[in-house]
Amino acid sequence: MKRGPGLKHLAPVTSAPAARLGMSRLLVGGFTLAYLGLQRKTLRRVVRTHTEHFAPVGPVKILRRPMRPQTADALNDATLVSAALFTLGVGHRLTGPLHSALLTWTTSYRNSWSMIYHTDNTLVAHTVVLAASPAADALSLSALRRGTKPADHPRYAWALQLMNAVPAVAYLLAGIAKLAQPRGWTWARGDAMRRQVAIDGIRKEVYGSRVAPAAYALYPHRRLWTAAAIGTLVLELGAPVALVLNRRLGRLWALSMFGMHWGVEIVMGIHFPYQLSGISFAAWFDLERVLRIVRRR
Repeated sequence: MKRGPGLKHLAPVTSAPAARLGMSRLLVGGFTLAYLGLQRKTLRRVVRTHTEHFAPVGPVKILRRPMRPQTADALNDATLVSAALFTLGVGHRLTGPLHSALLTWTTSYRNSWSMIYHTDNTLVAHTVVLAASPAADALSLSALRRGTKPADHPRYAWALQLMNAVPAVAYLLAGIAKLAQPRGWTWARGDAMRRQVAIDGIRKEVYGSRVAPAAYALYPHRRLWTAAAIGTLVLELGAPVALVLNRRLGRLWALSMFGMHWGVEIVMGIHFPYQLSGISFAAWFDLERVLRIVRRR
């Protein structure tokens, strides 16, 4: 059934350009390569801490004891190599799944020592989606050798839609978790958020960390905290609506979540690298337009 002109912005999208999915792969792979490269020394140091801090999570639960540090180092470096191949799109049918498996293991092994970093979850999920999709049909070394330009097709759209669904579901669960607390909908008053920022600031002062100046400046203004709490719940609980209703609404939601993460960074100093880069929300947009601009220039 053909859609009427008034429904042309409805999601999900039935087809998409191969270049849009290829740009997503380039962005996600490039971010992973830079992120793991900067974390390389930290990862080497973490796996050499005392074994009593080892509490395996995810696939690492197959281990009864930590790996030898040299083995962990080798796997970390292998993940870096696979990230480079994934970004370039070399042999994607093989290197894509291999990279997603290595990245899942590397981040899970890192999270098995002393602290779980939930900030990596969306990055890993997006990588798995891209690895299972034809994300190298365009904008890859393999595509360059073929010299062909694939036509728009649903096989590119489903992966982009799934990449959008991953953070949408995560934020929906975060919103439900807030309402599942004993005070329920009273979370929208902002007192809980304001108290959380205050506790975080006190903890940082006690341990000698820097407290964001914005936390001091905003703390006395209760109405601002109420507005922020209501806005947070609207964005988190409204994520499924933005996902399935309207592409323009989805893009507005993505930009709002991007801004919310920067607000958290400014007020609390809590760093979500993947989200703050904007790449977490990039699949919402027509990334292939960037290529057109570059070609014109």
